[in-house]
Amino acid sequence: MTNGGVRHGEPLLDVRDLRVEFRTRDGVARAVNGVSYTVAAGQTLAVLGESGSGKSVTAQAVMGILDSPPGFVTGGEILFQGRDLLKLGKEERRKVRGARMAMIFQDALSSLNPVLTVGAQLGEMFEVHEGMSRKKARGRAVELMERVGIPAARERVGDYPHQFSGGMRQRIMIAMALALRPDLIIADEPTTALDVTVQAQVMDLLAELQREFTMGLILITHDLGVVADVADTIAVMYAGRIVETAPVHQLYKAPAHPYTRGLLESIPRLGHKGRELYAIKGLPPNLTAIPPGCAFHPRCPLARDICRTDPPPLYEAGPDRASACHFWRETLDGGKEIFDGAR
Repeated sequence: MTNGGVRHGEPLLDVRDLRVEFRTRDGVARAVNGVSYTVAAGQTLAVLGESGSGKSVTAQAVMGILDSPPGFVTGGEILFQGRDLLKLGKEERRKVRGARMAMIFQDALSSLNPVLTVGAQLGEMFEVHEGMSRKKARGRAVELMERVGIPAARERVGDYPHQFSGGMRQRIMIAMALALRPDLIIADEPTTALDVTVQAQVMDLLAELQREFTMGLILITHDLGVVADVADTIAVMYAGRIVETAPVHQLYKAPAHPYTRGLLESIPRLGHKGRELYAIKGLPPNLTAIPPGCAFHPRCPLARDICRTDPPPLYEAGPDRASACHFWRETLDGGKEIFDGAR
């Protein structure tokens, strides 16, 4: 059982029809347009998509750290352990953040305070939330650093962030997120700045800690290779919408949306030496002027007249999976040949 009393497999976070917009001089950017997903205790949900698809904005809205203005939540519900976070006051929301849910950011160096030691930053969590003395909080900081695999933690607790490597700094960020044993962790591009070997180590550490503490984990990334071995379910986002959800192995084996298939086709493969790498044509839409119909239709090799006029709902595309494509069956059955012809 997790800290909040939610058992393994039970709903922990339930995001319903979430909508977020940014009001700018150039117009209203509709960054999140009706996103819904759930995360259970002990489950890993990977949220994939290109930059600007709304992945991080959704996470910021869930955490309650959206910059407002210019960002505003204009609709929906964020149910965490049965409570709608959008209806909580600022102080109640702050108590949830850090203690019950925590976030790991992609740039550890800019997220950590450069003028405070890592021990002071880790210890502050215990001093503020649990009223510990500074000495006891420092001891807990050492324990956390050891738990996330930082060598000679007792000697290094007084070091500053710039004295650690990128991989070690990311482990410190994980330690900070774990400090109060939250029920949910949101990891926003946690391995972007790391080399492949360190990426694997950080992802293995996250998976190990998640199993140990039975946490829910939302992993936000644009790198499909990172999530293949750790995610249970994948949600693919495009232009502020979820366009496909599926269990991880089903999605990799047979995607049901042309955008997902395009992402998968663009991954380099060892057996395709000398073969031209597929690239999705065009650019993601301007969020102040999202195209009518399916937002992906200007870039889609399967697009037809209905795609230009009628926004597709999330069709049920099989057990525990859905696709926002009018031609999801065609994508599943013969999409690969169509994409091969579009190279």
